[in-house]
Amino acid sequence: MLKMNILAVIPARGGSKGIPRKNLVPVAGKPLISYSIAHALRSKLITRTIVSTEDLEIAEVSKKFGAEVPFLRPASLAEDHVLDIPVFQHVLNDLKKNEDYIPEIVVHLRPTAPFRKEGWIDNAVTALIENSKADSLRSVSEVVQHPYRMFNISSDQFLNPIMKREHPEPYLLRRQDLPKIYYYNCVIDITRPNTIFNKNSMTGDKIIPFIMNPDDVFDIDTPRDLEWANFFLKGRL
Repeated sequence: MLKMNILAVIPARGGSKGIPRKNLVPVAGKPLISYSIAHALRSKLITRTIVSTEDLEIAEVSKKFGAEVPFLRPASLAEDHVLDIPVFQHVLNDLKKNEDYIPEIVVHLRPTAPFRKEGWIDNAVTALIENSKADSLRSVSEVVQHPYRMFNISSDQFLNPIMKREHPEPYLLRRQDLPKIYYYNCVIDITRPNTIFNKNSMTGDKIIPFIMNPDDVFDIDTPRDLEWANFFLKGRL
């Protein structure tokens, strides 16, 4: 494989409601964000690791653990409602304008995923590089609670199977007859700058999967998630 500019971006804003200052909360003795920085730095293919933040403390902690923070994110891009796409457009535009730096591949590592097995990132990057038709890659895991056994409740208060268009009685299928269905687990996202700018999307419409065992997936959103990650990671240190 030819040497490529492969950029890891770790978006980490200062505000969070479920867990205040979540990206700096200690997990097994280290700030949560430090794990994603370490994952990027351990990769054999990633050539640059940047944290995008508007928060000075997060910026300093990120630099301490080895990431670059070449600029601060505008506060307007750190609000609760802001999606990923303008954040990544800001990073890539700034790098191009001020450094004439344009990566071929962008790896999005969410700081809320403190566990990634060695090799995952490089295997995922390689999978996207080798599939020229793909716009992006997303890590997924097989669902535990299957959608075929899910309902909403109709206005007349009866259970309404949400997958009834796929099967007349989807909830009665045997477990071994249920089709494989995957959920996006937020551990690894990889995309091309062309997807971000030309399709104004983080994924485009041709997304390849990187399948992970759901038992290996951590996406910290609640205090309970944080407790479980602490327990799991302490056992591995």
